[in-house]
Amino acid sequence: MLITVDDEPNALIELLWIREACNLQPTGFDLPPLLSDTSVGEHPDARASADQIAEWRNAWPALWKACLDHAGRVHDEKLFEELRETPTGSAERAELLRTLVGPDWRDTFGDDAITPKYAAWNRANFEALARGHSRPLNEHPERLSVDSLSAAWRAGLTTVVVVPCVGTFTRDIGPHSLLVTAETRDDPRHYSEALNQFHRARR
Repeated sequence: MLITVDDEPNALIELLWIREACNLQPTGFDLPPLLSDTSVGEHPDARASADQIAEWRNAWPALWKACLDHAGRVHDEKLFEELRETPTGSAERAELLRTLVGPDWRDTFGDDAITPKYAAWNRANFEALARGHSRPLNEHPERLSVDSLSAAWRAGLTTVVVVPCVGTFTRDIGPHSLLVTAETRDDPRHYSEALNQFHRARR
């Protein structure tokens, strides 16, 4: 059994941070809950104009969906082979990289919403994840929910994407991928329920 756990989905995490750091408050169907780190939204960045904020707010839900769809996609190994064989700097290589990396905020809006606060916050988030990775193997969430994980894997699960949001927000994001919050993954009961949900949907 081979399962990939992506607990650093950069494009998704960047979008979540921007939503709260810029106080976008987007509206729409099935948007994710707030970040677990509530400090991000305590002092919204006021550098952007009201028109920019409105534009960002309106675009956020569609960009979230596009990035989520990409996060749930299983890439053909041939793409990586093609990337190695294409010349550096070529248009073909750039197109392959776009396919592999997928959409993100900066492609659409540049760096205007990305302040130095993001780099500091992202570094702290990475350090917290690294501490979690160092726990004993038998304490890892996948070990604690191994029966449910095995059933989900037999149903086709290959990737679990984790976002640092509050509460439970479990979504199938592709035939082989599941989105959960870090809070869900860190609770064996909730994580098992999420994995069982993936399994049941494919019976």
